[in-house]
Amino acid sequence: MTPMTATASPPAGDRRQERRAAKRAAILREAWRLAHQDGLAAISLRELADAVGLRQPSLYVYFDSKLALYDAMFADGYRQLLEFIGSRRYGADPRRALSRLVADCVQFSSNDVVRHQLLFQRTIPGFEPSQESMSLAGEFYTLGQGLAEAAGVRTPAQLDVFTALVSGLAHQQVANDPGGRRWVRRADQVVEMFLADVNRRRKSTK
Repeated sequence: MTPMTATASPPAGDRRQERRAAKRAAILREAWRLAHQDGLAAISLRELADAVGLRQPSLYVYFDSKLALYDAMFADGYRQLLEFIGSRRYGADPRRALSRLVADCVQFSSNDVVRHQLLFQRTIPGFEPSQESMSLAGEFYTLGQGLAEAAGVRTPAQLDVFTALVSGLAHQQVANDPGGRRWVRRADQVVEMFLADVNRRRKSTK
């Protein structure tokens, strides 16, 4: 038997999987491009197939429906968010860390309005993310929850208010200053006001 070497070709099955993964990634990139060009709801599967060198029926080998394509884009968007947040450094001060997280979340939305619409607004009729895709959203929520709890946010009601504040800042940023930083710069003030209220309410119940 000839020993396997570092330069040996991967098995045929692995090569097929690699080609499939590469094609799927190319389809996703083109889908994002079309979404930015025409809007999320206006993505044309025929145009998408043409752009990646496929006939439209062949596109269903990779995504069995348009909603499945949106689901893959949703998961891809959350992977981008987790990668973006994971590249940041928030430091040891819990309150400062929370302010920075909020600013980063608003900036992430500002950087790409179409991605914001898919991840945080219900703009596609009939679309519900799959459990697998929602697990990525849950991973992000858990990260944010941990930073909030470290800063003194304890109850589900407080977390609800906190997430509403972050969403409000992001929606204002996207609606009124897409690509800018107007509401990004409000993160410190909003977090300071919120944590002051949390602290005040905690003291009033003692």
